[in-house]
Amino acid sequence: MNTQQGSDLFSAIVGAPFGAIGIRTEHERVRELVYLPLGYQEKAPQDALAERAAQQVARYFDDPDFRFDLPLVETGTVFQRRVWDTINAIPRGGVRTYGQIAKLLESAPRAVGQACGANWFPLVIPCHRVTASAGLGGFASSDDENGFQLGVKRWLLRHEGALALDMPWQQQSIFP
Repeated sequence: MNTQQGSDLFSAIVGAPFGAIGIRTEHERVRELVYLPLGYQEKAPQDALAERAAQQVARYFDDPDFRFDLPLVETGTVFQRRVWDTINAIPRGGVRTYGQIAKLLESAPRAVGQACGANWFPLVIPCHRVTASAGLGGFASSDDENGFQLGVKRWLLRHEGALALDMPWQQQSIFP
């Protein structure tokens, strides 16, 4: 997909330290936020909600303590929403493992990971704060250790002040 075709999908594209964030709005709600690699040009917001979302994304990049307040399309299964609510309770700079969340929800780590991968609203629902018990884990349905998505996860954790010593596996550095 070239940059022009991709930009047609989004109501706004906001520059990010790792690339960009595509924002899709629909019927006065945010439909989706998408991490985009380098090469996507910023796109001016096409409606008032896209403007609001773009401003909030920019504020998060300036201040990792910023709290999003956006109307989101209701999506996901009951279980996925329970996982996302649990993830929303993880404080900035903190991490939890898939297993820790699974134990809280009386579920399985793999199911928690699948719910994280189904998150339509990264940043707003901070799935980057969830890791594997023995490493970084996957992110945005990707587990390519040197890939774009895990690079984004590393950047977000650094931005929020999550130090390697705070990680469950403490001896392994997730930040190359």
